Amino acid sequence: MTRLIDILNNVDTIEIVGNSDCDINQIQFDSRRVATFDLFVAVSGTQVDGHEYISQCIDNGAIAIVCEQIPSSTIKNICYVKVENSALALGQMASNFYGQPSSKLKLIGITGTNGKTSTVTMLFNLFQGLGYHVGMLSTVSNRIGNKEISATHTTPDAVSLNALLQDMVNDGCDYCFMEVSSHAIVQNRTAGLDFTGGVFSNITHDHLDFHKTFNEYIKAKKAFFDGLSKDAFALTNIDDKNGMVMLQNSPARKLSYGLNSLADYKARIIENGFSGLHLEINSKELYVPVVGKFNAYNILAVYGVAMELGADEMEVLQQLSIISTAEGRFEYLQSDNGIFAIVDYAHTPDALKNVLATINDIREGNEQLICVVGAGGDRDKSKRPEMAEIAADMSSRLILTSDNPRTENSEDILNDMEVGIPVDRKRITLRISDRKEAIRTAVALAQPGDIVLVAGKGHEKYQEINGVRHHFDDKEILTDLLIKEKQ
Repeated sequence: MTRLIDILNNVDTIEIVGNSDCDINQIQFDSRRVATFDLFVAVSGTQVDGHEYISQCIDNGAIAIVCEQIPSSTIKNICYVKVENSALALGQMASNFYGQPSSKLKLIGITGTNGKTSTVTMLFNLFQGLGYHVGMLSTVSNRIGNKEISATHTTPDAVSLNALLQDMVNDGCDYCFMEVSSHAIVQNRTAGLDFTGGVFSNITHDHLDFHKTFNEYIKAKKAFFDGLSKDAFALTNIDDKNGMVMLQNSPARKLSYGLNSLADYKARIIENGFSGLHLEINSKELYVPVVGKFNAYNILAVYGVAMELGADEMEVLQQLSIISTAEGRFEYLQSDNGIFAIVDYAHTPDALKNVLATINDIREGNEQLICVVGAGGDRDKSKRPEMAEIAADMSSRLILTSDNPRTENSEDILNDMEVGIPVDRKRITLRISDRKEAIRTAVALAQPGDIVLVAGKGHEKYQEINGVRHHFDDKEILTDLLIKEKQ
């Protein structure tokens, strides 16, 4: 039990009706989970307004209510707390309820359109390799040391997030590396957290179904850096045209990394191949077993964070030489007869362009590059033709297929994508809405030496159709097909 008055520490309250010196069992923002002695926070969500469920929560045992509008009829022995923004207050209260865990370890947040998961995973692996006990919060999984906790969102809700951080503190973690999504920033899921540092990877066309305009998307990312403390560091990709915009109003110590510009942390690609990258970072040469220019940026961000956290440079370089990245990020397989297959999570125009450019940089020129790609249903439709155009322009053969159609008809999604294909590239394009059949066709078309890219789902082990998640694993299917090619 925690006293409500302590949970409200540093929360801007407008009005309190009732006794705030009461014991709280749990903080809840989902009315269905409210039990005796709980505090219910009425959040105005995108689909549901928690204020409509205040009476129900009191009937279920809630002893206190935090809301933006106190009901006209109040109940004796219930404490009502009025705040301007319930979602913001929820983050601050969750931090207080769990004893402000983010201040008891070094918390690093990574935000941007692409590269978040890879960077967080490499930071986790690096610091584990350096001998530290580390936590990770990512799209792929949440980790406390070697213990894995499944992830449902890029950034968990404020209560779950602080509970996880408290578990990390209790388990003795020194660091936590976490992805910070634009949705989480806007929805105040990270409110109340004390970040030691923040990293900006890049920003490109994505999530406009949620943010509506690209400018709003930029503002969401920028808000994360605006909220850092003066004791934190902010490390930005200076090669991104919005990289320095992110830091304009940040009180944090400002740092940069890049391949093309003067920066605090500078790298040069000496060689790029399927086996990895040969890099020069701040005048030190090293080989890293990850592929592509986009991964050079990720490695550089990881190196910069490690240096800012005071790690030994030579030990960091040694660990980077054996570093592994996240599942479903440029994972490649090969059959005995020399067909390469690559699985990548690329589900935005820029990410797809980066992966295809990386493959084309490595290609000797005679191989076919066969790309299998779709677009998610119930998401930003404007990127569909753009992704198809990029794939058609940068591939030898293109197969448009289903991704996670969700509640949309797959054929309608493919129609949207097909609009973007240039007339002279239609002859190299097939459309096969059944994703497994599309992957099978791509492998069947491939000759020894050819490269098959299956993009969009990466680490995901499901395909969502009409609200149901069916088991589906691109890598599993490819592995099976390539084994058959060997026989």
